[in-house]
Amino acid sequence: MAKEFTFKGKTMKELKEMNLDEFSKFVNSRARRSLKRNQNKQLDKKIEKAAKIKESGKYPKPIRTHLRDTIVTPNMVGLNFAIYNGKEFETREIFPEMLGHYLGEVALTRKRLLHGKAGIGATKSSTAITARK
Repeated sequence: MAKEFTFKGKTMKELKEMNLDEFSKFVNSRARRSLKRNQNKQLDKKIEKAAKIKESGKYPKPIRTHLRDTIVTPNMVGLNFAIYNGKEFETREIFPEMLGHYLGEVALTRKRLLHGKAGIGATKSSTAITARK
């Protein structure tokens, strides 16, 4: 039997029933201040709309956003977000383990660096090759 996910001793059902002020008591101080000060109303409307579509049994389109400084809250869990990384939108599903983290932590802005073998007549610096998708 799989162990049920808990966040700071609370189950997902309890977390989804909480309002934002109650949830903010379970995150670190920087995230708490961010939740208290600036919530984007347009993003909240998109999240509510996508949650209603998901409850009806359909699969909602990813929520496109440039807001990388948004804290992941319980009402976002299970939804797909297309997060802008400076060049393109990366689609990510939000899991319970991401609660309290920023959306920007999920969509990285730089590609991984892979070191390859230098070709004939190549310089040493050309061994650093960026990964392609």
